[in-house]
Amino acid sequence: MPSVAERIAADLEEEILQRRLAAGARFALRTELIDRFGVSANAINEALRILRERGVIQVRPGVQGGVFVAQPPPQLRLGAIDVWFRGLFVDAVDLFEARSMLEDSLAGVAAERATPEDCRDMEWALEELREAREDARRYLDVNLRFHTAVARAARVPVLAGMYESMVTLVRGTLVRAEFSGSGAAKVIDENILVHVRIARAIRQRDQPALAAALVDHRSDLVRLPDSSRSPGRPAKDPDSAGPYGSAD
Repeated sequence: MPSVAERIAADLEEEILQRRLAAGARFALRTELIDRFGVSANAINEALRILRERGVIQVRPGVQGGVFVAQPPPQLRLGAIDVWFRGLFVDAVDLFEARSMLEDSLAGVAAERATPEDCRDMEWALEELREAREDARRYLDVNLRFHTAVARAARVPVLAGMYESMVTLVRGTLVRAEFSGSGAAKVIDENILVHVRIARAIRQRDQPALAAALVDHRSDLVRLPDSSRSPGRPAKDPDSAGPYGSAD
């Protein structure tokens, strides 16, 4: 379960996004945050430390100081990749949730209809995925290419066209993608193995193996402890909202 500081950091990131604050904007005073959340100074300090490490805020001392936006937080988290968009007029998380649902449906049909040529296209995309593990933006682009090959292999032109429209929207509005955290390399290697399993299950027409791989693929999309902007995030419980309480 996320700590008090982690929950506060997530709320502050969400507020910066909702208010569309640009880099350099003054966000708040530390004392204001303590009063607003009703927690200890230590909890606010830890929340601000988390946001500083993510590169989201700067804390400046002095009369003209306070908490300032260093850069807007990512609008979407895909496992080990943080993603920023500009000009995207739908919620990024909703878009990627719809994309994931469509991917799962098309993969199941592809396991019945894929040709050797389709499987070759998936293998080519897998090779590029391995080569792109050091470049987050390229990795995301090749990932989309792999799933586009799967969508085409399903031989349902209308649904494949819908999927490709989503991909076009993502590519046209994406401005930045970065790996997040020191453990990103391990997560990416595991993600590549999941895609290898998907391709193998489609090639072998193995629906149980495909279903298992897709479950793991969906879990790859959520980065804990803050899953609020990740596809597949748990629904917020309206009854769970309340004061943060004091923290040590």
